[in-house]
Amino acid sequence: MSRTALITGSSSGIGKATAELLAARGYRVFGTSRSACEVPGVEMLRLDLTDPASVEALAPVLRDVDVLVNNAGESQSAPFEELPGDMLRRLFETNVFGPVRLAQLALPGMRERGHGRVVMIGSMLASFPVAYRSAYTASKAAIKGFANAARHEFSPFGVWLTTVEPGAIATGISERRTTFVAPGSPHARDFATMLAALRRNERAGTPPARVAATVLKAIEDPRPRQRYAVGSGAPLVFALRRLLPVAVVERATHRRHDLPR
Repeated sequence: MSRTALITGSSSGIGKATAELLAARGYRVFGTSRSACEVPGVEMLRLDLTDPASVEALAPVLRDVDVLVNNAGESQSAPFEELPGDMLRRLFETNVFGPVRLAQLALPGMRERGHGRVVMIGSMLASFPVAYRSAYTASKAAIKGFANAARHEFSPFGVWLTTVEPGAIATGISERRTTFVAPGSPHARDFATMLAALRRNERAGTPPARVAATVLKAIEDPRPRQRYAVGSGAPLVFALRRLLPVAVVERATHRRHDLPR
């Protein structure tokens, strides 16, 4: 059966790799970006997740999609006590409120047809928080929470919500990350250290195509799991997280980011 998918943030990185993979699999693929661009085999639409009108404009397309991949988002880093309110609000509009509304627009049609998949692209940081990524971590934990709870509402109708949690991925996102640190901040040195480690880890990270393959698995599994983690040694680190004391896991996470904890 022919399926239709919409993948947000399809102009680069994980979104582009996923859109291209699904198109190659025979899906009719809609992609989104904030500005006009072209991706071969993908019907591109404009979407600004911070603009409710832009989100609602996709309602006619979303009513008929079989698959929604909420991939678009903003990466953000700042010391918690210095995080500007406008940055926090924009982050949650982009990473939480917009994706949740897109899912609300897509799910009724999926339910009525008796088949559908909503995949939230989260982050392993939701399971392994690190300093100076509190807002981003919270936003990814939020969409995972929506998916984890709502899947129980929709699985009886043949519709599954799931979360794919990538680790460090080589997408060039470091160049687009929003950062803030106050002048004279007591956190300035550790903040700079963390950002440098983050850039290093991402340069050596998992290729987007591997994440796309994991998204495809989440879409095509008959009974998708609650979570699929990929990259950064996911199978091992999640196993160790279950076995080791929380303090040990926290120290290991901070060492990976060169922080003295």
